[in-house]
Amino acid sequence: MQDEFYIKRCIELAQKAIGKTYPNPLVGSLIVHNGKIIGEGYHHKAGENHAEINAINSVKDKSLIPESTIYVSLEPCAHFGKTPPCALKIKELGFKKVVIGAMDSHDKVNGKGKKIIQDAGIEAVSGILEKECIELNKRFFTYHEKKRPFIILKWAESGDGFLDKNFKPTPISNSLVNQLVHQLRADEHAILVGTQTALNDNPGLTVRNMLGINPVRILIDFDLKVPQYFRIYNNEAKTLIFNTIKEETIDNIQFIRMEKENFLSNLMNNLYKEQIQSVIIEGGRFTLQEFINAGLWDEAVVIKNKNLKLENGTKAPEFNNKPIKVETFRDNLVEFYNK
Repeated sequence: MQDEFYIKRCIELAQKAIGKTYPNPLVGSLIVHNGKIIGEGYHHKAGENHAEINAINSVKDKSLIPESTIYVSLEPCAHFGKTPPCALKIKELGFKKVVIGAMDSHDKVNGKGKKIIQDAGIEAVSGILEKECIELNKRFFTYHEKKRPFIILKWAESGDGFLDKNFKPTPISNSLVNQLVHQLRADEHAILVGTQTALNDNPGLTVRNMLGINPVRILIDFDLKVPQYFRIYNNEAKTLIFNTIKEETIDNIQFIRMEKENFLSNLMNNLYKEQIQSVIIEGGRFTLQEFINAGLWDEAVVIKNKNLKLENGTKAPEFNNKPIKVETFRDNLVEFYNK
């Protein structure tokens, strides 16, 4: 039970960096000596110290380390990247014990970190609150195991099932829900829209209402119909434009040529190559329905304004799943789905 208590704290620490560590996972770590926490840390962003190093650096009396246990929510890395392997640092300092939440399925780690530690004669246990630790890094695990981003569908619909009125942009969600949507954007790596949504709404796809990093913007625009003076082309975020015409990079805008045939499969391959770990599909209906029909999604967030009747316009996607959770935000319901 003590191990679970400390791994839970590791998860809490790791969550402080949601949306900021790509392409690295979220990791928290703490160091315990005789039942007392003497150090803790988490991975803040790619290229900076990993969680274990931040936890080690926070220990005031380093002489206690050989008699201490280090807890970490994800298996310590075993390869040289932008920083040296944490498993080697743990071995060098000679911790008494290492407790790991979940093993790392990345092919550069995948048991190698734990093996380095055990080969050094240090006791190592894993699988503590494993389910919770995997959930923490659902984006990272999906990306490495399924070779595609973690996919979240998102849309807002009226009480009578429309996305807009008379095919023109129509506010559906209230200001509270808009904040939730911007938090969702800040938490994920990328956000995707199709040609029609970009033309109709001229969206910026940023996190204007929250503190956070703007997601990578993805536009599916096969014939490059969206004018380059539209907001999706501004310099506020890295932007990938999937099209059938050209391949080039201009400042923050990257044009990626892709055939229309096997569109979803090609898109997933390209996003994997671009190291996009998670993506929110924000529309429009055609794009959302393509993902739904292919069963290509992991979570969905559907906002419903029950009192709003629009009578005519773009129909909401056909989606016959049951929510795992429903939250009320004044006159809006937000339904959360897991596949």
